[in-house]
Amino acid sequence: MYMAPQNALPSNFMPTAEPNPSDPALESLLEQARQVALNSYSPYSRFRVGAALRLNNGAVVTGTNVENVSYGLTICAERSALVSAVSQFGPDIRIEAVAVANLNDAASPPCGACRQMLSEFILPDAPVVFPAADGPRTMPFSAILPFAFEMKLK
Repeated sequence: MYMAPQNALPSNFMPTAEPNPSDPALESLLEQARQVALNSYSPYSRFRVGAALRLNNGAVVTGTNVENVSYGLTICAERSALVSAVSQFGPDIRIEAVAVANLNDAASPPCGACRQMLSEFILPDAPVVFPAADGPRTMPFSAILPFAFEMKLK
């Protein structure tokens, strides 16, 4: 019989409802995500999303969603930013914070594919701010993907 794993979050974990106002760097990251969302190529869904990643080298890399008439080929904003970060700085970069913005005022937590892709490069406690159904939310990455797929290579 399958037993669901116990939640890996600490008992005192409480996600915040909005970006920490005392963290201007996180608010700036969110603004950069809003700006890059203006470049979204989303003629089919009109769902305009932007993402900004703050890297451990101090750089901020942005990306936006790029749709394709064959929806499966569409790339999300988070993966677009991640691919750009690795292209610019190499595979040893680490993500210290993520901001996602949606110009449609819709909930836009990173999708499962984006969470899994980010998991290979992000610090577990990196804050992730995104629009949720009840307003902006900030959570540590480990809370939005507590059981990432891992493979141990020899």
